[in-house]
Amino acid sequence: MRVTVCRNAHFNAAHRLHRKDWTNEQNQLVFDKCNNPNFHGHNYELIVEVTGTVNPETGYVIDIKELSNLIYEEVEVPFDHKNLNLDVPEFKELNPTAEHIAYVIWHKLRKRLPLKLDLEIILYETPRNFVKYCGL
Repeated sequence: MRVTVCRNAHFNAAHRLHRKDWTNEQNQLVFDKCNNPNFHGHNYELIVEVTGTVNPETGYVIDIKELSNLIYEEVEVPFDHKNLNLDVPEFKELNPTAEHIAYVIWHKLRKRLPLKLDLEIILYETPRNFVKYCGL
């Protein structure tokens, strides 16, 4: 029996969408208000989905407390109330779009989960704008 276990998390962070190799005009044209030189922020909502076979001894795919701790350590501590461009090493050279944030989170969690478990990340930047990433 394969089951998906889901855990919601939340973090607040500021960022600026900007490419250093583009002119200010091109950045403004492409990223518009998200290119504000003084940054802007979001209340991100994260859903982490872990799929695997239920362990017949425990009844778990993964202990939800372990998943919660993993998300806290790998996402909430390094991202919450941070400026992603300035405070988070993964975004020193990577534009912190929702797509890239989901990608970074997926890789941070993937390295700490057993390979037998599938992982999918859903990241809400706003209630209407979200991305999904499953490592493909």
